[in-house]
Amino acid sequence: MSVISPTAARFEYVLTGADETFLWRRDDYPWERNVWNFHPEVEIHYIANASGILLAGDHVGAFGPGHISIIGSNLPHDWVTPLGPDERIPGRDIVIQFLPAKLEQASVFLPELAGFREFLTHAQRGLALKGQARAEAEALILDMEFQTGPLRLSTFLSLLSLMRGTEDYDVLSSEAYIPDLRYGSLEALQKVFAHIFANLSEDIRLPDMAKMAGMSDSAFSRFFKKNSGHSFTDHVNKLRIWKASQLLAETDLPITDICFEAGYRNLSNFNRVFLRHHNMTPSRYRKLSTNRRADPLPQTATDQASGGE
Repeated sequence: MSVISPTAARFEYVLTGADETFLWRRDDYPWERNVWNFHPEVEIHYIANASGILLAGDHVGAFGPGHISIIGSNLPHDWVTPLGPDERIPGRDIVIQFLPAKLEQASVFLPELAGFREFLTHAQRGLALKGQARAEAEALILDMEFQTGPLRLSTFLSLLSLMRGTEDYDVLSSEAYIPDLRYGSLEALQKVFAHIFANLSEDIRLPDMAKMAGMSDSAFSRFFKKNSGHSFTDHVNKLRIWKASQLLAETDLPITDICFEAGYRNLSNFNRVFLRHHNMTPSRYRKLSTNRRADPLPQTATDQASGGE
């Protein structure tokens, strides 16, 4: 597995024009801002044509084509799709970003906008739309591409109204997650994240990662837990089970081979951790993957999993 180079995670500066309430942008993948980052703007993120894994605060979960998430202000996030050297996915992402303060200021003159305040507070932890709400939001997001002026603004407000009025979503990050948003801390974490993604099938040891981050083992363990929301071992296990799930659903590799491809050194340990994450065995998961594509990891399985290798 290969991923984008381990460039520093950073504060992202989002520039909207003086005549814009929000930014709408379609991005190829990867590009220079595809890193573990945060910004004061709320972000609505649509994945057009790829699968991978979403990191949002302490959430670790799979995404597929059509995935729509709302990321709250200053919640660190990244959508990662494994790629080979020189691979590129045209138009993978549509990104909508806006400052909550703009809606707050506008609500002084347009009282109807005040109703979005509670929704934006709720979205602070990140939300992933599902069901009919996701389908309706997708249509609105795509409509905006060729709209301008008041029509585009109207569609944007319709999108926010849809999101505010639905309960068809999963909450991503936990209430307990409070990251350290200093630039140096996020840069160190991004380097570690990138190394883990690129080396899931290899032996990944905490002391080596601590050295990469320039910390002692104990300091790194505390740092990683605070900023990722998981212990180092739990985080690596989540990513390895995600990789194994893809291989089970998309290939005919024997389960023993998948065990080693995902970085586990014995089958019994792999089966035990997989069962804890998915509440089913690898062979059962493969049988249920009738469309031969990786199913998104259920939030309950992803967020409740834990355990050592």
